[in-house]
Amino acid sequence: MKVTREQMAENRDRILTEAARLFRDKGFEAVSVAEVMKAAGLTHGGFYGHFASKDELIAQTVTHALADERDAGGFDAFLAAYLSPVHRDAPASGCPTAAFASDARRQTPEARAAMASGVTDQIARLAESLESEGVGDARGAAIGCWSAAVGAMILARAVDDPALSDDILAQTKAWIAASLKR
Repeated sequence: MKVTREQMAENRDRILTEAARLFRDKGFEAVSVAEVMKAAGLTHGGFYGHFASKDELIAQTVTHALADERDAGGFDAFLAAYLSPVHRDAPASGCPTAAFASDARRQTPEARAAMASGVTDQIARLAESLESEGVGDARGAAIGCWSAAVGAMILARAVDDPALSDDILAQTKAWIAASLKR
């Protein structure tokens, strides 16, 4: 049975969505193409109708996942949600930047370019939000705030001490708020 263009697009989106979830949860190297296709409810053989290789899947997944990052509700609401235990405890559905950052340097130039584009876009969104709230040097503040928040999320997920993890999130949130001096 012939698959329509619309169904192909839906299948590709489902593959990218499931790959993003699995890669965020387990890392790029720990997830197989077969696992992604099974999670998407498709056969392994169908993979090559969408992607030439796992490397292409990774690059396209980074683009797909980072395009979904948003900071709706203003900067303070974004920061409170981002630096929360709920976000920390849900890496498979959480921030792709925090999940992909440390592995991105080992990926193809296409995946690294997708990461750079996503980071650039998120900084621009945060800068726009901060500028609308009257923060001077909004772009510089956005870079610093985003770097601190992502770093805090990575560290909070990495430690096995729940109290330290909570403290990393809370102290980073307080430090960012104090540094903005609004």
